Amino acid sequence: MPPTRPHHTPMSTENIALLQGTSLATLVQAEVERLILDGTLAPGAKLTEADLVARLGVSRGPIREAFRMLEEAGLVRTEKNRGVFVRELPIEEVLEIFEVRALMDQHVGRRLAGTATAAQSRELRKFVEVMESAAKAGDAAAFHLHNLQFHDRLLELAGNAKLAATYRKLTNELKLYRRQNLTSESMAVYAREHRQIVRAISAGDVEAAGQAMHDHVMNSRERTWQRHLAAQAASVPASVPASVSSPGPAAAPRPAPRRRSPA
Repeated sequence: MPPTRPHHTPMSTENIALLQGTSLATLVQAEVERLILDGTLAPGAKLTEADLVARLGVSRGPIREAFRMLEEAGLVRTEKNRGVFVRELPIEEVLEIFEVRALMDQHVGRRLAGTATAAQSRELRKFVEVMESAAKAGDAAAFHLHNLQFHDRLLELAGNAKLAATYRKLTNELKLYRRQNLTSESMAVYAREHRQIVRAISAGDVEAAGQAMHDHVMNSRERTWQRHLAAQAASVPASVPASVSSPGPAAAPRPAPRRRSPA
């Protein structure tokens, strides 16, 4: 007797519409995220359904779902009776996230130095080569994309799903700051740091890999802090004493520790 074929229930019109809506919501999310990261939508800017309907040519349903997804990612906030706004993180919170990320990345580096295969090391070197090319071309958008993919791949290779989920949720909030840190000078520095990380991992040097990952993040933290100070200074009118508008040393977040010189 031939085996009984499994019975497949035809997909309903409602389910098809749901899948289409989900796909549209994902596309809307990606586009709004792009607008936030490239500075078109500034921190604090209000997002309206009507504007996005006109801009993207989609209905309000996918836009509302995209707002929910963006809020989960930490890029927007919803205020009752006021609307949806691009999230503004206090600089103190941003620096704290960098510190937590540095500790997590240190663990990832140490772990990979003990587990990475030759094939995985070659894969990571390919990422570095692509980022080096983007840095030389001054292509910040490409560098940013491949930088995110590089760090995400390091997480995957570390093999700790819980750590990866926590890390991604935490660092989603840093996307805007990481993108703003990219200049011709900083991309060249980051590319060198990435190569140092991969070199230590490939050599199986647990301590060096962990320290390289930690220093890489803390250097980014310091760059973020210095950029904040420069922007703050630029916003103070020349006739107003800096002490009136800027915090004193006791109120400022502590700077990143100095990098240790190699032995």
